[in-house]
This record gives sequence, C-alpha cells and structure tokens, in this order.
Amino acid sequence: MGFIKTTEQDSHYSNLEKMNVSEILKNINNEDKKVALAVENALPQIEKLVSVIVSKLKNGGRLFYIGAGTSGRLGILDASECPPTFGVKDDLVIGLIAGGDTAIRKAVENAEDDTNQGWKDLQNYQINDKDVVVGIAASGTTPYVVSALQKCNENNIETGCITMNENSPLHQAAKTPIVCVVGPEFVTGSSRMKAGTAQKMILNMLSTATMIKLNKVKGNKMVDMQLSNDKLVKRGTKMIADQLNISLNKAQELLLKHGSVRRTINNYKIKK
Repeated sequence: MGFIKTTEQDSHYSNLEKMNVSEILKNINNEDKKVALAVENALPQIEKLVSVIVSKLKNGGRLFYIGAGTSGRLGILDASECPPTFGVKDDLVIGLIAGGDTAIRKAVENAEDDTNQGWKDLQNYQINDKDVVVGIAASGTTPYVVSALQKCNENNIETGCITMNENSPLHQAAKTPIVCVVGPEFVTGSSRMKAGTAQKMILNMLSTATMIKLNKVKGNKMVDMQLSNDKLVKRGTKMIADQLNISLNKAQELLLKHGSVRRTINNYKIKK
C-alpha cells in the first residue's frame, strides 16, 4: 500500500484570514470534533500496546516516549505526570525529545533530522530488552524517532508508536503501532492541532490504563498520588474520610502521618 501524508494535505478551509473570529473558532471546533472518533477507531491498536507496556513494566521494565517538537513535548508531559498522579518513581516512564531539554521550550534546529541521536539518547538510560519504547510522530517520518525504533528492533527491544499517517516509516518500524488518522489540519500542516490533540488523548489512555493494571488506582481514586500541594492533600483527606467514615480533621492527621492515601487506609484497617 502507498504512503499518503494526510497530515500535510490541504485544509478543508480556505481564506482563513478573511474569516471573523467566530467563524475561525467554530471551524476549529468542527475539526476537533473528529478527533475522538479517530481515536475510537484506533482503540484495538491502543489496547495491544497497553498490554505490551503492562507486561514489560510488571517485569521490571520501563516505558520510554521519544519524539520531536510537539510530539516530544507531549510525551514528556505524560511521563512527568505519572509520578505525582500515581506515586511511581520518576524513572519508570521517561520522555525524550530531539534536541534535549532545551527543545521543550524552544525549537532546536535540525534536531529531528539526526538519525543517530535518538538511539544515543536511549543508551544514556541503559536501554535494554526489559523496556518498551513508544515513538511519537504525527507525520510518521521524523528521522530521530524512526531510526531510534529501528535500532531498538535490532536490539530486541519492544517498540510501539503513535502516528497519524498509515504506512509511514514509523508505522512500519513499530512492532505494535497505533495509527490514528485525523485528516488535514485547519491550518494546513499544523499538526500541533488535531494530531496533537489525538496524541494527548492516546497518551492519557496508555499511561492511565497501564497504571490501573499495575494497581496504582483503587476504585476510581489515585490512592498513591504524591502529596505535593495543598489541593492534593485536601483530595487525599476527603478520600480517606469517605473510605473510613471518619472526620476530615482525623483523616488529614492520618494522611500526613502515613504519607499516602493507600498507606493510611491500610494502616487504619490493620489497627481496627
């Protein structure tokens, strides 16, 4: 089958500069409505990759996201939110971006075109066959990402991807690919829009489903979350008060003593 770069196809809308603000917003919103349906179509692929990730992490492995530009930033965002949300160590889910940390805030010229750096960046973490690497690239052609996955395959490391173009080099390189076709962007080629939204939704699914299957959620609560600010302390306090049927003051006292919702509930039940 041929490779058609739908992320670069012309927008369905013309003369954007002649639209009033209301028209611009309505048209962007109309395009955004298509994203959830595109993600829905990819659910079987997402499920397969979740299964691979869970298996690897249960056996002592790590999850790596690797991307460039918007894709890289989204991977870093998802990785950085796992420790505070689920109480895991910050080296369990790792996000890498072409150009390094500088590229999180500012584009690094030609970084995504380097066919060697992605593998080098992974080697800095002693990447091995216990781990799983998910390449993120809307276009599916980013050399930094594609070459990194190819090297992983050569070294018997599990690979997945999130891309918006079927039969792209990244689609072909990943052992467990996710292809979510969102179609042309409102501004032609601006894949930070629909493609970026789809990537964020899929990343939410990958990490959340994985953490649930790793027993980091109880009922529907984040019982292992880090108590890193007042909002989270209050949330944890309410969880404990509701679960144990005790006052908020008592719940907060116990939470601050034990340091997590899970430990507080477990210790309370043991003492009971």
